Amino acid sequence: MKKSLIIIIAVVGFILILVMWGSSRYNSLVTKEEGVAAAWSQVENVYQRRADLIPNLVNTVKGYADFEKSTLTGVIEARSKATSVTIDPTNLNEASIQQFQKAQDGLSSALSRLMVVVERYPDLKANQNFMDLQAQLEGTENRIATERRNFNQAAQDYNTQIRRFPSNLFAGIFGFDKKAYFQADEGAEKAPEVKF
Repeated sequence: MKKSLIIIIAVVGFILILVMWGSSRYNSLVTKEEGVAAAWSQVENVYQRRADLIPNLVNTVKGYADFEKSTLTGVIEARSKATSVTIDPTNLNEASIQQFQKAQDGLSSALSRLMVVVERYPDLKANQNFMDLQAQLEGTENRIATERRNFNQAAQDYNTQIRRFPSNLFAGIFGFDKKAYFQADEGAEKAPEVKF
């Protein structure tokens, strides 16, 4: 009787340890996945900040560049497209991130064209409101780069966790999928050619 009680206690103890260990692994995966979702929210946050600055920038430029309507229209349309693309953080795959990035690249391109037009208007470049908005946009671009880096680090941490043994067993059982990364644009590895 005493021997069977010891065996039962040992088996129950082993099962309890196994359950506690398994729940710890599962909770670790959940924590990492939530870290990726939080990092993604910050990426969206800084892109939204940029989108929020654009109407003020466009209105400031309008007063100086009435005949450059196509450039301003392009910026407004690109902003609209960029803000219409939203991604569920639980579905951060390569295709969804590329779709998001394509919309954001369109906005970046439109802003670049606007800044080229601005070069033709020295009075506008000297306008304090415009200079403040331009500085805020530059700061936001730096924030975007920082948050993209933070997102990639969180995604790497998560992806590493779901590939390691024994976490990979829990990841497979509970459906933890690999998260995609932001990647540099094609051709970004080449330095631009400067000619004088």
